[in-house]
Amino acid sequence: MKEKYDCSTKYPILMVHGMGFRDRKLLCYWGRIPKILRQCGAEIYFGNQDANASIEYNGVLLKNALKKCLAESGAERANIIAHSKGGTESRFLASSLGMSRHIASITTISTPHNGSATMDKIMKLPKPIMKAGSLITDVFMTIMGDSKPETYRCLEELTTSYMAEFNRKNPDIEGIYYQSFAFAMKNPFSDILMSVPYIAVKFMDGRSRSDGFLTAKDVVWGNFRGVYTGTGRRGISHLDEVDMRRMRLSGNEPLYRNDISDITQFYAKTVSELKGMGL
Repeated sequence: MKEKYDCSTKYPILMVHGMGFRDRKLLCYWGRIPKILRQCGAEIYFGNQDANASIEYNGVLLKNALKKCLAESGAERANIIAHSKGGTESRFLASSLGMSRHIASITTISTPHNGSATMDKIMKLPKPIMKAGSLITDVFMTIMGDSKPETYRCLEELTTSYMAEFNRKNPDIEGIYYQSFAFAMKNPFSDILMSVPYIAVKFMDGRSRSDGFLTAKDVVWGNFRGVYTGTGRRGISHLDEVDMRRMRLSGNEPLYRNDISDITQFYAKTVSELKGMGL
């Protein structure tokens, strides 16, 4: 049974996408999630940052998006919900761009706060190959609308060494509530689109549980809420986390606290909790 949640938070929600995609009206990065949150009373805005720009560059774009959100809503602060790399960009916005007083909370969904051991090994591949692949990707991202794509730099920003330095320079700000969530596929066939990266992460990182890109240790930050998975045989992949398929994960009802049958209900519950905290 689908539970009804009250998502009419005190502050509006700014949703910040991850790497490789952009916010578009016709093909929303977040699938059904914004619609469901609005139906439950939430006021939703989007980050509209570049897909493959650096944390610093996207941080400035997010600053503009946050200012627009506050101007249109009339609110003094906003709650940020960010997926993947969008979470580090949101933390940079709070810690390095002077916008902390306008941010009530930062909720991160599979954000590589601690970097990825898998990416450490990938970045040891011959640099000419990595640079060439990144350049081709930059051309594509420019066509798709990015103003300053830097794919190679984005990959460097996913390493453990980079994030260790980033965390030192961007500590949490008092007065902002930080929470993080991890997700896991149940096997390589949980999501056919993520099978190869899932196997790569398992081989290179040595951990059996990941969402196809990141393990729990990669994403822990602030109040870590645990590892969530699906009620069926699929589990939850990095793509499932933002409702890429626009459908329920399974028809089974949750048996355990961290079981999810429909990702939209996870977001509705999370936002309703922010409301319950007075945010």
